[in-house]
Amino acid sequence: MASTSVSRILPAPPQRIWDLIGGFDTLPDWLPYFPESTALEGGRVRRLTNPDGDVIVERLMDFNETERRYTYAILEAPFPVTGYLSTLRVHAVPGREHVAEVQWSGRFTPDGVEESEAVDLFTGIYRDGLDALHTTLTG
Repeated sequence: MASTSVSRILPAPPQRIWDLIGGFDTLPDWLPYFPESTALEGGRVRRLTNPDGDVIVERLMDFNETERRYTYAILEAPFPVTGYLSTLRVHAVPGREHVAEVQWSGRFTPDGVEESEAVDLFTGIYRDGLDALHTTLTG
């Protein structure tokens, strides 16, 4: 099993960031790569569509409002991995109440590609996602 994690300090208090990203169906609010998200099964599943028309279906596996984190699994996607499980979390930065650290991590089993290729793919997705979040917060 492979894994990767990306984190970034962002210029907003933890609760403001969590209010933006903590809803499982709110990805289009801060990640332009997904202009469309449809909540299914009472909000436990999201169906995302990217600009190319690719569909990604994800299931919420764990949600913790107090710890500002959620974990989800990919059910359907055009990615070369199986067993994908990812966590998005917001951490307070001690002594700095107007910034927060956002961490996006995942683990998965490469399927038909080298481990380094799968790791690079998701490292890039997480990095680009956190860059987009920064832009949304400061734009």
